[in-house]
Amino acid sequence: MSGERGAAATPAEGAATAAPHRGADVPGEHALWEDRTRVFLQPIAAPSILGLFGLAGATMMVGAWQAGWYGNAATPLILWPFVLFFGGLAQFAAGMWAYRARDGLATAVHGMWGAFWIAWGLLFMLVSIGSAPAALAPILGTVREGFAFWFVALAVITGICALAALGENIVFALLLGCLAVGAGFTAAGFWAPSNWSLDVGGWLFVATAVIALYAAAAMMMENTFGRTILPTGKYRAGGNIPGGRGIRPLEYRHGEPGVKIGQ
Repeated sequence: MSGERGAAATPAEGAATAAPHRGADVPGEHALWEDRTRVFLQPIAAPSILGLFGLAGATMMVGAWQAGWYGNAATPLILWPFVLFFGGLAQFAAGMWAYRARDGLATAVHGMWGAFWIAWGLLFMLVSIGSAPAALAPILGTVREGFAFWFVALAVITGICALAALGENIVFALLLGCLAVGAGFTAAGFWAPSNWSLDVGGWLFVATAVIALYAAAAMMMENTFGRTILPTGKYRAGGNIPGGRGIRPLEYRHGEPGVKIGQ
């Protein structure tokens, strides 16, 4: 009997003693797991840093052109290489890496918009090399119902993503909301046609680019400095205070000690 009483407690028994009838995220069990957890992973940086910079670059250039701030009908023939590779390919790759980071929202946003910018670039590439009739190219101020439907789909799906982003942080939700409304105005502009609707859509795309630059910079600085520098409206208070930390080293809620979910 005395030998049984003197036996060392297992980690599970120690956790139950330290914090009886409590969940797996309590500090008592956190300390126990921290001493014993050994998980070997392939670490990756936050994919949305690249994805948001790619989105910002493409929407800034195309949105400013769409709003009439520069260029003419032939401008997309110069923009398409940048849009295809930086706004499209780089952002799509970020979406696939966001899938590996288990971030469903970022996977949907970067995958969808990356694929769109790839399609946008390919369309104007085919026109520029003469493989597609120039008459098929969408021209501002003209009816292009087929091209308008591109933006209808983008507006609806991005709007759903904006609602989902409310569970993550305010800046990302604002970014996606602005992007969805911009896509909606652009769809209306090519459907009507309507120059003022295209202008509003272009302005909103530029506004989206500015917010995306801020969000990407905030994520990158948090990664390099190891603490919050630019707040993004996270629901955990520490994530919005410069110098604070918005995450804990270990996460148990998903049943995998030491494995971080998302970015």
